[in-house]
Amino acid sequence: MRRVGTAPLRLGAIAAGFSLLSGCGADGGAAAAFGPRAARVSSSSTSPIAHVVLLVQENRTFNDFFATFPGADGVTTATVGKDKACSIGKPETIALTESPLVTVHDLNHSYQGYNTARDGGAMDGFDRVPFGGGTPECTYPYQYTNPSQIVPYWDLAQQYALAEHMFTTQGSSSFTAHQDLIAGGTLVEANEALVNLPTCSGFKCVWGCDAPPNTHTSLISQNDALQLGKGPFPCLTYETLRDLLDAKGVSWKYYVPKMCCTSYGRLMSAFDAISAVRYGPEWKTNVITPQTKIFDDIAAGKLPAMSWVIPEADDSDHPGLKVDDGPSWVASVVNAIGESQYWDTTAIVVVWDDWGGLYDNLNPRQLGYGGLGFRVPALVVSPYARAGYISPTQYEFGSILKYVEQNWGLGSLGTSDERATSIADCFDYSQSPIAFRPIASSRSRAYFQHEKASNRPVDTDL
Repeated sequence: MRRVGTAPLRLGAIAAGFSLLSGCGADGGAAAAFGPRAARVSSSSTSPIAHVVLLVQENRTFNDFFATFPGADGVTTATVGKDKACSIGKPETIALTESPLVTVHDLNHSYQGYNTARDGGAMDGFDRVPFGGGTPECTYPYQYTNPSQIVPYWDLAQQYALAEHMFTTQGSSSFTAHQDLIAGGTLVEANEALVNLPTCSGFKCVWGCDAPPNTHTSLISQNDALQLGKGPFPCLTYETLRDLLDAKGVSWKYYVPKMCCTSYGRLMSAFDAISAVRYGPEWKTNVITPQTKIFDDIAAGKLPAMSWVIPEADDSDHPGLKVDDGPSWVASVVNAIGESQYWDTTAIVVVWDDWGGLYDNLNPRQLGYGGLGFRVPALVVSPYARAGYISPTQYEFGSILKYVEQNWGLGSLGTSDERATSIADCFDYSQSPIAFRPIASSRSRAYFQHEKASNRPVDTDL
């Protein structure tokens, strides 16, 4: 493990955080895979957190945003293997390029790309991953973002908690990643989970129950055997966190840009792929468009207990777009909560949904069904977050779900939430609450409230 710069203070023993919630971390990573979906009863303990807001950004690795963050597990060099097509004559160590936040290319981040980049754990094959046209990406993935262009993210990491070992559930792309953030996994039948994107393409392609006929998903087995286009239509019946929340009467909303028939339909509305929500009353009452209505709900005192917040394309951090106002968008939502009645009782988790084809230096533990995937950035913002803490705990997306489940005593979905270690060690409920200080950014809240909808997909993958 390489560390760059001076480490911020890590407040107390990591194990102390595990005592905050009953059972946190006791089974972290012990199971190699998840079993049948069945609610399991788990205990909960007193928590000051009455609201969890999960902000889901797009397609970045941890190392891309925090390579040089003081004390974090990041690097500015990488090993590449021999690659004649990229004029790399022998394995060598290269310097990563410091790059602007707005990047030129949208890189390959399918499971096949992940498998090539990981190279059996050597982490030296990112140059051999092909662009969509088939030519190798060569040294383009070997970059990290200039810190001056993501100042709000670094400010949040310095003031609150940074999770340096948050791995995605699967080494795949956004469709399944967003399912993982509501369900903890995509197991659709015995020994088969969804992977990659549905097969439809073009302007009328939609990921979910609104997909055109003959749209298929792809499958991956526990031993990582891939079946492209052999999966079911993407209108799914498995349980999600919504089921556990509803069973306990815990309120929730999913704030998302409006889906539009001329935009490829790839606006990340994960519940569009859940039949019980898409064809039930909650499609109109709990799936909220546009995403900026979260500002209205905060101001009106109507913030639900659990919120997912999905950005407009230009605010998503997705590589390959011409604009990236992601840092300001996140800062605006955080500021709205921080300056409201909700600050004292809220935990905000900011996470990026997948690796986006960009370099990361840590080899993920292999647990089957295409995962774990590469690391992504994750921030925990709360008056009870451990200030300046960099958590070295291995997390995955199920870690976020597990925290939510244990916070309200919901039980467990029995997916990756069961094996994962909760993000509870990022909190200290006994500390004096952190007084909120606004996060400076280049765009105001009013900018986003008046931003014209682009009707473009958050994720532009074909």
